[in-house]
This record gives sequence, C-alpha cells and structure tokens, in this order.
Amino acid sequence: MKKLMLGNEAAARGLYEAGCTFVSSYPGTPSTEITEFAAKYDEIYAEWAPNEKVAMESAFGACLTGQRTFCGMKHVGLNVAADPLFTISYTGVNGGMIIGVADDPGMHSSQNEQDSRHYARASKIPMVEPADSAEAIEYVKIAYEISEKFDTPVILKMCTRVSHSQSVVEPSERVMPEARPYVKDGDKYIMMPGMAKKRHPLVEKRTEDLKKLSEDTPLNRIEKGADRSVAVITDSTSYQYVKEVLGDRFDILKLGLIWPVSDDLLRSFCEGHAKVVVVEELDGFIEGMVRTLGIECSGKEFFSELGELSQNLVRTGLAKAIGDDSLLPEESDGDPFSDIPNRPPVMCAGCPHRGLFYILSKLKLNVIGDIGCYTLGAIEPLNAIDTTICMGASVSGIHGFNKASSFTDSKNEGHTVAVIGDSTFMHSGMTGLVNIAYNDSNSTVIILDNSITGMTGHQENPTTGKNLKGDPALKVDLEALCTAVGIPSVRVVDPYDLSETEKVIREEIGKACPSVIISRRPCALLKYVKHKPAIVPDQDKCIKCRMCMKIGCPAIMVTDKGVEIDHTLCVGCGVCTELCKFGALGNNGEEVQK
Repeated sequence: MKKLMLGNEAAARGLYEAGCTFVSSYPGTPSTEITEFAAKYDEIYAEWAPNEKVAMESAFGACLTGQRTFCGMKHVGLNVAADPLFTISYTGVNGGMIIGVADDPGMHSSQNEQDSRHYARASKIPMVEPADSAEAIEYVKIAYEISEKFDTPVILKMCTRVSHSQSVVEPSERVMPEARPYVKDGDKYIMMPGMAKKRHPLVEKRTEDLKKLSEDTPLNRIEKGADRSVAVITDSTSYQYVKEVLGDRFDILKLGLIWPVSDDLLRSFCEGHAKVVVVEELDGFIEGMVRTLGIECSGKEFFSELGELSQNLVRTGLAKAIGDDSLLPEESDGDPFSDIPNRPPVMCAGCPHRGLFYILSKLKLNVIGDIGCYTLGAIEPLNAIDTTICMGASVSGIHGFNKASSFTDSKNEGHTVAVIGDSTFMHSGMTGLVNIAYNDSNSTVIILDNSITGMTGHQENPTTGKNLKGDPALKVDLEALCTAVGIPSVRVVDPYDLSETEKVIREEIGKACPSVIISRRPCALLKYVKHKPAIVPDQDKCIKCRMCMKIGCPAIMVTDKGVEIDHTLCVGCGVCTELCKFGALGNNGEEVQK
C-alpha cells in the first residue's frame, strides 16, 4: 500500500526491508529521525552512542559478524567519525555497512555548510544520494548490495530537504540476506603499516570497479528531452528543482551514485550537446569532475555555493546559463511576507539555561561556548557567549585560553568560564576535562545538565538513565565522573535560584584550581516536568524599568500598562520575580489563590 513518508522515515524503512539488524547513531539534525524510526522496528537493535566516532566503530564491529549495519549522523558529525571512516575504507566489511550522513545547506541548524561529498572522494568510499523518499528506500537496499559485493562501507547522503520532506513510497516486506560468518583475517582487519600497504591497492582497484558500475547502475539515469542542444547534470534536491523548471525539455543526467562516477559516462552524456550545465548545491563537486575531463560546462557562476537552491534560483540560473529569458521567474507584486516581523530563535519560557546566562552576563565574564540549545545564550538580550566552534570545543578551548592568559598580565584568567550541555559533555567534553585536570588548568567548566539532548528533539543520552527506546539504562553520575578525572572542586546549582548561582560562580572562578559547576534543572519541555501556575503581574507596582526584559523570556512583555505575562507560555519558574525589586512580578497564580 502506498503512503507518504519523510525521507528519514523512508531511509529507516529501507534499513528494515534490507535486513539491517544493528543501528548506532548520534542525534544531529537533519539526520536524527532515521535512527528514531529504525528503533520502532523490533527486528532492529538501535541505540544512541555517546558520539559519532563511537557509533561508526560500533557499526563496523557489528558488520564483522556478518550482519547488515548502519550508523547515522549529520555532516559535522562525520568530522568526528573521520578517523575510523578513512581506515575502514581499507579494511572493507563483512556484512553490509551503511554510513548515513545528512547535510544542512542553508544552515538551518548547523554551524557550517559542509559538503559531505568530499568525504566520499577523500576516503574512497562510494556515496549514494537519493532525491526523494522512494529513492531513499531503494538506495539503501542497493547500497547494501554494493557494500557486500565490493567489500566497502557505503555512504548514504541525505540533506535537509530530502530528510524532512514527504513523498510517496510503496513499502515492501523485510528480506533477510544470507548470513555471512565471521572469519579471522589479520591481513584484512589489522591495519598495521605492513597490512595497510597491501590493502591500499585493493581500494584503488575497487574504485575503478565502482566507476564501471556507475555506467549501468539504476542509481544513475539519463532522462531524454525533446531538445538535444543542452545537457543538464544534477543530483539530490537540485534534480527536483530542475525537473520542476525544465520538465522534459532537455537531456538530464541524474546522479544517484555521486562518487565514484565513470569518466566515460560523463563524456558520453555530454557529447553532442552545445551546452552542458551542472546544477548542484554547495560546492562544484560534479562540475569539477566534468571540467577535469576537459568538458566545457556552466555551473557555479550561475548557481551559488552559498545556501540552498530553490525553484526560482534554479530557474534564474538556467535562464542565464542557456541564454533563455523565457525561463526567468515571473515578476511578482512584491514579497507577500515582507510585513511579517522576524522571529529570532529564543530559549523557551522556563528554560533552565536562561538564569545561568543572565548571571554570566551580569558578571561580564568571558564565556567559551559549545553546541546545543544553550548556544542561544549568545543572542540579545543575554549576549553571554563569546565563541562557539564544535562539540566539546568549549572545554578544550578554555584550557588554552586560560593557559595563554597566564603568560601575560591579562585579567582573563579567573574571569572566564566554559559552558557545555550534558549530552555534549558526554559526546566530547570528557577528554577536554581530563586535559584540564591533567595539566592543572585554572579553569571553571559549567555543565548545563537539562537531563536530555535538547536541540535535536529530546533524545536520551548516557546522563538521563534511559536508552533510545526509553527503557531504564545506566545513568552516568556527572559529579562522580568529574571527581574521578581529578577535578578537586565540583558544585551543583539550580539555575532558577539566581542568588545561589551567582554566589557559586563567583566562588569557583576565584579558586586557583580546576573546577566544575553543574547547573542542573530539567528542560522545561520534558513531559514529566510539572510547572507552577503562570506569574500574575501587579501592574500597579510596575515602574516600567524593564529589568525583567533582561532575561529574554518570551512570556514577558512591557506595554503602556506595565509588565504583562503571556499565561499560555509562562511556566511559573520565578526567575523574573527575582529581578523585579518592586514586587510587580512577586506572585504566581498558585500564591494568589492562597
């Protein structure tokens, strides 16, 4: 029966239908739902790993048993997993192994617009790239066949628009492949220099064989057009835009096996056309392959390397590339959304991070930041974060910052903290903290423990006491962990208590030793968190000083009448009441009823 499926749901369905038994991933938008949907199938063991490197290594270990396996991550997560990625290209696999990676053109929820296709070429691992949900199912199945036939992991590349859009699929039954026994083989799996040297020629031979496969695989297809003067080469969501704009007008080469691609396939397709146009998002990856063959083509001069493409951008680019103004978008009467005010991202009402960042801003501290929803502490009115680089960088970064500051008369040392979430700390903050303890760094790290992985949609992690399916699991004791690695001072604060939070921060940054503050309060959006009634303002006491606005709570506003509270948003956390010195926010509904 046909049904609509998200691209990520379809990829998970493909894993199920292809007989995958093991999934290990780290959540990262826009890849997260692949693993969440896979976990719904009882036949698949699915887990959240502490980070992407662990996930990939676990999936590789599982494939050695002859099982079909998968690990998933977003594009920046592939950076974390790059170490095993390049080496398992040499070892190959036993059971089929797919590495799922989702790019984020437009940076909807990411710190860069990295193009993961370069990883395929650099690691010499084949990459398949579906353009819709139906292809996501089909390509997963073909990827496992390629993996096992060519003794290689295969990268499945998704992107935001494919992952989070719906299209029609037709699910089928699960088919389990014939079991592959594990056989000890040191020459294949032990990558000491002597063995690795023997494996490299096999990788190069595999690449040549895969190029031949690209000539007749259903992953790559040529769609004939009525006008043979122009040849268009495209992939992924760019293909969808090209079809919307051109229909069947010109010949189109749609690449699904994006790397490696046969030189002969590209030459034969381009031959006989007056113009060749490459339409792709981000970098000129395909364009580079075409130009290397000495084939003149149009590409990035008409289609930006920045952000996502769209139907209108593709229409405009194609019109300029082929010199046909009839393709240009029709002029509109203006932007219908021009009068809609901007909606900047903001911490939720009752977010436990808000109080902490207010204190950090009040104390005018340098704050080395990290990746997570708490990164929103960087924007107005809190303005409380100085840097954000990648997962775990805050803990490593503060060590370098403070050590370097100690070489001079700088006042930065003792005036700087690092902030990192509980999930991010488990991901890649622990090793940085060991470095702080080992090298006796006078640094204060604040772990923002909101009891969940917040930014990606409330996934469990090793500090929550539950696994991916919500079953009870080991809960890492952060206090004990920090003490065990050698941190002499570990404190816990409730960020709703502003005075105590400020007191502890002042004390810890004043100490001449490594220290950790755990700011602990569950995310306000967790289902089990019980909220107090909304704050009831007393406008007669409000002098409109706007002190309450300094915490940036979306439930608070100041009008001509005085302070107002949106009771549909307010969770009664009481942080604002600590700021008001005139009692205008001194009561919540519960106290008024009393």
